[in-house]
Amino acid sequence: MLSNYFVDMHIHIGRDMDNRPVKITGAKSLTLTNILIEASRNKGMGMIGVIDCHAPAVQREINMLIKSGEARELEDGGIQFEGVTLLLGSEIEIYDASSQGPIHVLCFLPNLKSMSEFTEWLAQRMTNINLSSQRYYGTGKELQYKIKELEGIFIPAHVFTPFKSLFGKGVKKSLTEVFDSDLIDGIELGLSSDTEMADQLAELHAYTFLTNSDAHSLAKIAREYQVVRMESPSFKEFLWALHNVKGRAISANYGMNPALGKYHLTVCNECNQHTPSKSTHCIHCGSNKITKGVADRINELSNGIANKRNRPPYFYQVPLEYIPFLGKKTYEKLLKRFDNEMNVIHRAPLEEMEEIVQGKIAKSIIQMREGKLGIKAGGGGKYGKIISDET
Repeated sequence: MLSNYFVDMHIHIGRDMDNRPVKITGAKSLTLTNILIEASRNKGMGMIGVIDCHAPAVQREINMLIKSGEARELEDGGIQFEGVTLLLGSEIEIYDASSQGPIHVLCFLPNLKSMSEFTEWLAQRMTNINLSSQRYYGTGKELQYKIKELEGIFIPAHVFTPFKSLFGKGVKKSLTEVFDSDLIDGIELGLSSDTEMADQLAELHAYTFLTNSDAHSLAKIAREYQVVRMESPSFKEFLWALHNVKGRAISANYGMNPALGKYHLTVCNECNQHTPSKSTHCIHCGSNKITKGVADRINELSNGIANKRNRPPYFYQVPLEYIPFLGKKTYEKLLKRFDNEMNVIHRAPLEEMEEIVQGKIAKSIIQMREGKLGIKAGGGGKYGKIISDET
């Protein structure tokens, strides 16, 4: 019997230079335990990937949870905590002689033993093993070979963003400039693109697309995620889903409208106005400091070859934090009534929401669900905005 699970795989714990968990003003610290609690109790996730698990301090916290009986290692890979399975991940920055600029990749390993071995290997090729997204001194292919030796998963991250990504500035035209195409398990799209946009590149047609939140705070967990058909949430089942083995598969992608992403449009860094991508200077203020948008970069790379593969549906969603006038207390009321954020975003009836929150907020959630809210597109490092009659 196959079931569907919500999966979000790109979560940063975040640590300062003294290796302490980062605490955002007015929020809980981004510890591993807090992430797992948020994912299990508030977001309704069945699986979550944390990409700081190469850090020894994170591994110690996992071992403490196991020792206390709050978590356990699964035979098929992953760590079970309450209702969520943790995938042990690491985000790594590659900048070797083959690349045009830095590239971020996601590496996931099945268990603590393999992640500990990976940590020892990385420590010889990295300045500070305790920090997230550190520069790795080696080639992209060498990293791929190590991950596959450890029976892990290798995924290029947020592949179109202008900075530190595969197609942003990492390669001129093709992923084969840096990587072995046969050793890639999936492609993470990033906030500023969706399935239709990414499928304009023929060399991506063979890969499973992932929509992950790339969350740097508890609130942004499940900003994007995928629904995965698995028998149970484990590392092995997820790997099979990436490669469509024995009925396992991604059954739906949920992500923000790309226009809400920070880098959707080409924008002048000085005046923050949209400017044509081929301009050497801003048409508004004359500045030559321009950040090329994801939509324009994809158009540059497009081969015009249609993908004959059937992709799962891609559903636009907007996190509740984007809804105008929806504050913390209102958010907590909605969670208390409807159990988790996914239920509010996708299933809660208007009439029931209006019983506990202002009518304009409830109507905005429904309009968001139906794709009727206006959007001011983002670019140049600034998120897009929801536009409503009330703002």
